[in-house]
Amino acid sequence: MKTSTARAIQCSAALAAAGLLLTACGSSGGSGSGQSAQAAPASFKGRGPITYAAGKDTTGTVQTIINRWNRAHPKEKVTFIQLPTDADSQRQQMIQNAETKSDAYTVLATDVVWTSEFAAHQWIEPLPANQFPLGRMLKPVVETGTYRGKLYAVPASSNGGLLFYRTDLLKKAGITQPPTTWARMTADCAKVEKLPEAQNMSCYAGQFQKYEGLTVNFAEAVNSAGGRITDANGKPDVDTPQAKKGLDFLVKSFKDKTIPKEAITYQEEDGRQAFQSGKLIFLNNWPYVYSLAQKSAIKGKFAVAPLPGLNGPGASSLGGSNLALSSFAKNKATALDFMKFFTGEESSTYFLKNASLASPYANLYDNAALDKQFPYLPDLKASITHAVPRPRVVQYGDVTAAVQNEVYAALTGKKSSAQALKDLQGDLQKLTAQ
Repeated sequence: MKTSTARAIQCSAALAAAGLLLTACGSSGGSGSGQSAQAAPASFKGRGPITYAAGKDTTGTVQTIINRWNRAHPKEKVTFIQLPTDADSQRQQMIQNAETKSDAYTVLATDVVWTSEFAAHQWIEPLPANQFPLGRMLKPVVETGTYRGKLYAVPASSNGGLLFYRTDLLKKAGITQPPTTWARMTADCAKVEKLPEAQNMSCYAGQFQKYEGLTVNFAEAVNSAGGRITDANGKPDVDTPQAKKGLDFLVKSFKDKTIPKEAITYQEEDGRQAFQSGKLIFLNNWPYVYSLAQKSAIKGKFAVAPLPGLNGPGASSLGGSNLALSSFAKNKATALDFMKFFTGEESSTYFLKNASLASPYANLYDNAALDKQFPYLPDLKASITHAVPRPRVVQYGDVTAAVQNEVYAALTGKKSSAQALKDLQGDLQKLTAQ
């Protein structure tokens, strides 16, 4: 989810920097050494009850899959431990569990960007890649679970950002196609807002509270304006005119109320609820929103399109949720089997059909029956395959905190876009120099 719902589905989701591969440990997760990731693979011994730790299930589908496992394995039951909805809190609780070497968590639902940090500190076990159908999964998704050539996490779901929009209102305003640029989106909003039924609606929102979702939305704005957070060699490159255009779009949108002021507190679920309740014309969120919105008052009145950008379609951050195995867990043989079950194509198809979670399996995007049920699947596949990955860094907590602090300061008017980007450039230079 968006960021595992998320943006947690979470959600989940981001710095635009495929090249930022830092191998030294930072301070974000406590003690440890990056060299520890060279440990031998786990033996996967022991059978019996285990736990599954993940963000709060806002879709209502996870327990159903766990129940299926439990009925078939009465002596190896799984207990679902639901963590907070936001990715930052999930990560912190998992780190605290690992630092105390607790066996309370067995299988972890991790954000795709945590793999390097968790693997480097030996909080999670290297996994037998040949026991999972990785060859049938989308390559960018599989790569999120690897660190230094080893598999440490198996894709359970992927995520690409999408633009949800009110088809009924656009049609009534004479608009036949969803916008592909920010300027077109704001112009469309101006037309829609003249309609009597849209008088109290706002134009657009994403996730702008100071948490991982803000990192995701900022990175998407920068990427969609032709900017980048780092260059091809992993060096910070965020203090540029292109990056400023991306941040300026967000800052200006708050100032002119294109984005409602209350969106500064939005996480994934806040935006979804605002869209479903008729407060928003456009929403940037993860695909999990689709199935829930279909059960709401706007059923049949919305559709999904690629994210818009400065001069054309934008670029999503790569999101999703992987399964990892705690190094301190008991009954690891059971855990490995459960991970195969939970990430298998049958379970993935269930999550797609019942929670509109993006599948890691490539063939599900080319299934005619599924495409008819979920007409956004081609756009979602393109969003995922062209998404910009967040940096796979050991000190990711420090990196995303720096992004959130500076971007939030710009959105709330405490700093200009130019000053925020200059300060962020300095922060990232210090982090990448470690």
